[in-house]
Amino acid sequence: MRLSELKTGEKGVIVKVLGHGSFRKRIVEMGFVRGKLVTVLLNAPLKDPIKYQVMGYEILLRKQEAELIEVVSESDIATIIEHEKESPQMPIVEEELQKIAGTQRRMINVALVGNPNSGKTSLFNVASGSTERVGNYSGVTVDAKEGYFSFQGYKFKLTDLPGTYSLTAYSPEELYVRKHIIEETPDIIINVVDASNLERNLYLTTQLIDMNVRMIIALNMYDELEKSGNQLDCLTLSKLLGVPVIPTVSTKGRGIDHLFHVMINLYEGSDYIDEEGNINPEIMDYLTHWHQEEVIEKDHQPQLDDYAHLNQHLKSKIEKIFRHIHINHGALLEEAIDLVKSKFPVDDPIRAVYSTRFLAIKLLEKDKEIESVVKKLPYSQYVSDTRDKMLFYIKETIHEDSESAIMDAKYGYIAGALKEVFVNVQQEKKLTKHLDAVLTHKYLSYPIFLLILFLIFQITFSVGQYPVGWIEWIFSGFGTLVGDIMSEGPLKNLLVDGIIGGVGAVIVFLPNILILYICISFLEDSGYMARASFIMDQIMHKIGLHGKSFIPLVMGFGCNVPAIMATRMIESRKSRLITMLIIPLMSCSARLPVFIILISAFFTQYQGLILFSIYIFGVLLAALMARIFSKVLIKGEDLPFVMELPPYRMPTLKVTLRHSWSKGKEYLKKMGGIILIASVIIWFFGYFPNHDQYQNVTEQQENSYLGTIGKSIEPTIKPLGFDWKMGIGLLAGIGAKELIA
Repeated sequence: MRLSELKTGEKGVIVKVLGHGSFRKRIVEMGFVRGKLVTVLLNAPLKDPIKYQVMGYEILLRKQEAELIEVVSESDIATIIEHEKESPQMPIVEEELQKIAGTQRRMINVALVGNPNSGKTSLFNVASGSTERVGNYSGVTVDAKEGYFSFQGYKFKLTDLPGTYSLTAYSPEELYVRKHIIEETPDIIINVVDASNLERNLYLTTQLIDMNVRMIIALNMYDELEKSGNQLDCLTLSKLLGVPVIPTVSTKGRGIDHLFHVMINLYEGSDYIDEEGNINPEIMDYLTHWHQEEVIEKDHQPQLDDYAHLNQHLKSKIEKIFRHIHINHGALLEEAIDLVKSKFPVDDPIRAVYSTRFLAIKLLEKDKEIESVVKKLPYSQYVSDTRDKMLFYIKETIHEDSESAIMDAKYGYIAGALKEVFVNVQQEKKLTKHLDAVLTHKYLSYPIFLLILFLIFQITFSVGQYPVGWIEWIFSGFGTLVGDIMSEGPLKNLLVDGIIGGVGAVIVFLPNILILYICISFLEDSGYMARASFIMDQIMHKIGLHGKSFIPLVMGFGCNVPAIMATRMIESRKSRLITMLIIPLMSCSARLPVFIILISAFFTQYQGLILFSIYIFGVLLAALMARIFSKVLIKGEDLPFVMELPPYRMPTLKVTLRHSWSKGKEYLKKMGGIILIASVIIWFFGYFPNHDQYQNVTEQQENSYLGTIGKSIEPTIKPLGFDWKMGIGLLAGIGAKELIA
């Protein structure tokens, strides 16, 4: 709980101080140290500020500041002591308080922040064991996901935040990530950086440094950098950024243990160099890990470098690594930043939430979200006037907008740092270049794309027919077995026709759905789906959509719900709304069983082609509706198409199968939930009343409750050419489209 939640007279043990930078340092220096007992002495008449006693003296804290101090309450302490001490009446000594605080402190809140395609979600999956979706294009992770796991006696709460290129108030993802960092104040931020694209990825890193947060850089996909022949001095890069840089390969689990070892050291306040001048052993493991791994693989036996020699070498090379630096934006911009920053009073509560340097930079960038925060302050006009003067001064001096100047300065800092630590011996990825020459060719790209889609649907049938036959045989045999064992009556009919027959008729399509998901997952993880967006942009634009709309539309083939959620990555409000409206026209997996039954019933040949045609018709109808929405109903400004084309990567079988099985499990859960209940309801209305009075099945159905309902709606659907039997099918689809089968 937070210190602000304690009532007058209550006591608590301090667990940790949240917040960041100078605020955390000031609070700790005032005596709010882990394991110390703090007492609430007095609340002000308006509940703010609050008087506390800690380390023998009294101190006032505002409620906003007290909310950033985590404590264990007195009642919780008593409960813990009662379980651990033979006599609960014995006084609690300071060592025991330290132990209690240390135990509670071992929950570390970690936020994963990084660019799209940096492997952030893969790292989340490996660390937490989650099966969250991994896709090789921007916008897959459209919401924050949480995972929990234990490591080295610590419990971690890992939050996978949406992929974002910056912390500018531009897209929903950027705002969400920034809001989470500010409001949730994670203990550690893992900044996941793509080792093969350092210059772009490190731009976000510089913004995180401006926020003055505790951070570790996971240099992910490090194996790609090694294969390219390029060289990177991670230790020097750590020193330049003031942040530990840990090489990782999340898809293989490489470097993950070392990442969390270093994180624990950073969380507990450890450094590269201890008080005696020796490098921390955990850090030593990290520094030597990659070289040792190569030696073991070659010689099949551990050959460790001489510890003392390496320790001495590294000590001479580095000083403090875990330190906060300021990204130098140049004399002019630094003068403007310092002047705006100085207008925030030293004792203002906003410093507990924001780094004033970050506020100053964002104000100079004309960030609307930060401007709205500052406007609420009593001295906001004073800050705004100073900011406006500096904006004018910058414009007059360098004839450039301040936002562009700050961006250029950050990229300049990154370029300068990489010149010192990065040796680029391979300027471009040959495989990506050769594949793009064919797959994004002016004339070949569209036939290839359509051919790929056709092959996917053809494989769905040709490969899927074998497991479908096996499942049909299993359910048929199981239904027959149950029918032979049980005596005639409603219960037997319910089990055989209602449950086994109803769910079995739907679950039989699971193999087709899994195959379809595997194929789509392969395209996404390989990087081809991003190319599909690229080649489809011009077509999307002609029907009034953004190129990024293509990804949610393709996701709609799997399920419309996550597809609509994925539209959040589209910056243009107009394109976002239109995309959301036409996604239901994409044939989702729930309709696939219906299509399969109809195609199997009416077509004996060219089944894959027929299914392909149905999907294409839905796409053409969606394009027509998008054009109408764009020209007639929805107005707005079109934004330029800007999207990353990641390098081609061979998806790992483990990730692809895990994702497909995750979707398969969702389908199976649906069987046991909505579809099972709906099947029983449909059976009930189709069985009763007077089931045994009719010899003919059709006659019995016609006189059942379901038949009565079908006949009552027949006049409504008759203009469509439907009779009461088809009306029953439509009603069955209300619970789930699969039940129409």
